[in-house]
Amino acid sequence: MTSLNSHGIRFAFGTLTVLPVRVTRWDRTTARSGMLCAPLAGLVVGLLAAALGSLSLLAGSGPLLAAVASVAVPAALTRGLHLDGLADTADGLGSGKPAEDALRIMKQSDIGPFGVITLLLVLLAQVAVLFELYGEGWAHGALGTVVAAVAARLALTLASRQGVPAARPEGLGATVAGTVPAGRALLAAVATVALCAAAGTLSGPLGALHHGLAVLGALAAAELLLRHCLRRFGGVTGDVFGGVEETAATAALVVLALGG
Repeated sequence: MTSLNSHGIRFAFGTLTVLPVRVTRWDRTTARSGMLCAPLAGLVVGLLAAALGSLSLLAGSGPLLAAVASVAVPAALTRGLHLDGLADTADGLGSGKPAEDALRIMKQSDIGPFGVITLLLVLLAQVAVLFELYGEGWAHGALGTVVAAVAARLALTLASRQGVPAARPEGLGATVAGTVPAGRALLAAVATVALCAAAGTLSGPLGALHHGLAVLGALAAAELLLRHCLRRFGGVTGDVFGGVEETAATAALVVLALGG
């Protein structure tokens, strides 16, 4: 079990980040363990993003540049993989074509108008919320950054649950789709929501409720997108996972902004 957990952590960091972690096993058993560890990868990404944003603010940059820094770090740590997946998913859904044709559009290397518009709006939303949070102080911005990153990767854990099929027989989506038992996915969700709520107490008496709701809002938005993709494509792909992740991150931040 210890060995499997070690391989799972390597899988999570090796596939969800560009951190120098070598994936030593590539099978569905390791994928299951890896996707359960996805929130841990989100925590590390979030902490690094929060560190750069906070240092930028403390150095006198102002909240806007701090917000941009915190949005840029996750993009850099994934080589834009999730953002690219979001754009491809938007192009596939926006095409209005049958599943096979839509999946072919998503595999193309270029980005269409739906993808460009979606990327622009999502990044603007993320920067706008973090601008508000950093405007309240570095701790607010840092906490929001970390919670959004963790919630986004938790959405990947839930999207990998059993019963969610792959749209294609190959690729990362096929490797991780349906690997996580539903009970373990739910347990991971409960634990993550509780930890994020506990961290939220740092921002005030209502912080626990606010940050817990942010994670729940992220998961709800991600689930809506996931179900729509299942209906349109017949399953998930690596691009859909990217879209789910970015949707969850943005939704978490929006909830934090609405309750501010």
